Amino acid sequence: MPDLSVPTLTVAITTRALFDLEDSHAVFEAEGIEAYAEHQRAHEDDVLEPGIAFPLVRKLLALNTDAPPDAPHVEVILLSRNSADSGLRIFNSIQHHNLGITRATFTSGEPTWPYIKPFGTQLFLSANPDSVRRALENGVAAATIIPARAPAHRNDQLRIAFDGDAVIFGDEGERLSQEGGLDAFHKHERERAREEMTGGPFRGFLAALHDLQAAYPAGKDAPIRTALVTARSAPAHERVIRTLRAWGVRLDEALFLGGRPKGPFLDAFGADIFFDDSQHNIDSARPHVAAGHVPHGWSNR
Repeated sequence: MPDLSVPTLTVAITTRALFDLEDSHAVFEAEGIEAYAEHQRAHEDDVLEPGIAFPLVRKLLALNTDAPPDAPHVEVILLSRNSADSGLRIFNSIQHHNLGITRATFTSGEPTWPYIKPFGTQLFLSANPDSVRRALENGVAAATIIPARAPAHRNDQLRIAFDGDAVIFGDEGERLSQEGGLDAFHKHERERAREEMTGGPFRGFLAALHDLQAAYPAGKDAPIRTALVTARSAPAHERVIRTLRAWGVRLDEALFLGGRPKGPFLDAFGADIFFDDSQHNIDSARPHVAAGHVPHGWSNR
């Protein structure tokens, strides 16, 4: 049985990340907001198909099975630029798919990001890069998801993978590697192997996920599994390990790839989502798993 006292992990997600809305979005792009709203009203009884982040959301909400209704382990908040009227189709689809999402914000075309912090959000997923950047500027872990249909089901365990530099950690290593080259980076990391790294934009989310993970017994039957998938390799590994140890954070797997393409390794891990600041690594990951681009740090200056 899980520990019922675990603090609630709160994730905010936009409609285009949760559902496959690309036909509707094409109407909006071609004909404007009024035609889009009419399209949604005309199809409000047509159930939307799962989108790219749907499996992730379903697995997150499944962690509430043994939690009391007034103290869920996970809450998912829907943020939408639909109006409440045109958004009725969204809630109908949520009910059809039996998703435990009860809180939502419909802004009628205005930005959704101002409502992220009032909900106590620890992770924000959106198809809108500007909203993601604004969330990051306000101290919330956020990533841009390219809309697509949901990937095929692979396993019941929730699996989340993270890049290291500029995601979990600060971007100092990324900056040094690009400015001074790999030899300078390795020299820097060897000399500072026992020096704790700074935290990146996903440090808080990782800590909250760790707290949730710690509420369940460890082992192969644990409902959550995490991985660090980094381009670092020895000798730059030691500082990573010591920093995570100092933070008291557990990652189940650590892949030090030394610059190898990440996609095949993420496929082998079976990630439900992978977070990386590099568009190159996102492009490698996307054919295999859902990938969230974190527009933060030196690579995105």
